Amino acid sequence: MTTNAMLFGELLRHFREGALLTQEALAGAIPCDRSFVARVEAGTRVPQEAFAKKCDEVMDTGGALVRLWGKVDWYPEVEHPDWFKRRAEMDAMATSQREYQERVMPGMLQTPDYARALLSRLSSGTELEERVRARLSRQQRYLTDGGPLYVAVLDESCLRNVVGGTAIMRDQCAHLLEVGKRPNIRIQVAPAGRELVRPSGSMSLIKLPDGHDWVYSESLDHGHFNDDPAVFGGHSQTYDVLRADAPSAPESAALISDAMEGYEHYEQARAHRNDLDQEQLQRCQRRQLPRTRPRIRVRRPRA
Repeated sequence: MTTNAMLFGELLRHFREGALLTQEALAGAIPCDRSFVARVEAGTRVPQEAFAKKCDEVMDTGGALVRLWGKVDWYPEVEHPDWFKRRAEMDAMATSQREYQERVMPGMLQTPDYARALLSRLSSGTELEERVRARLSRQQRYLTDGGPLYVAVLDESCLRNVVGGTAIMRDQCAHLLEVGKRPNIRIQVAPAGRELVRPSGSMSLIKLPDGHDWVYSESLDHGHFNDDPAVFGGHSQTYDVLRADAPSAPESAALISDAMEGYEHYEQARAHRNDLDQEQLQRCQRRQLPRTRPRIRVRRPRA
């Protein structure tokens, strides 16, 4: 059965071959791993919109790929955990969402690698990939033109809590900066050292087309919904005060950039250390090489 993802991959391969580029050459121009390009062309990996845009630029396709990306149903069949299905249904029809998140990035903003690293604590193999696929399926509606309003206030711990390694965190920060440019998405950061009135925990404030408002929060393997107007009003007020007192979206983008640069510097320093360690190891090995023949002293004639 041919899926929409496979059709996108086929078109990508058509443009790449027409531009006389190998998968490796295209990956180097984006940049990304060659294996990622191969999986997208095979229809087994979902690309971000930024990937489609960059491919259009590199291969001069006139924006064909990014237009198709917005029309592809990347997740026609996904299975959410039973306790989360109701929340996923709300995501599919909500007119706006406001979120406050602590420690980990909200699912709406996670990169595939971040989601995979986070969910690998709970599952592995095929089950892990299905969970990642289901989580990413919630994002597409909000990452297309004319998507619903999505506002997130992230506690600084979301930027500092390392999930999956510094390289994944660097890419996650870059993703926040990219999606934060969309007209329907705003991301703010609540700094750890600033006196701010924060909600008691992570939560989502969801507005549905019928005007119904819901507060959603999570505990271990359970989702909690509350549509009591008094409860919603209290959480909404706390959220709005926090958002007003927190750094603005542009100021928060600077904080995210600082975190991303910190992860980049760490990666560069680690790579440098690895190079030095490898050089030191090679020197030690050379010093320990057995001599192939005995050293013979040659007496020089005296003048």
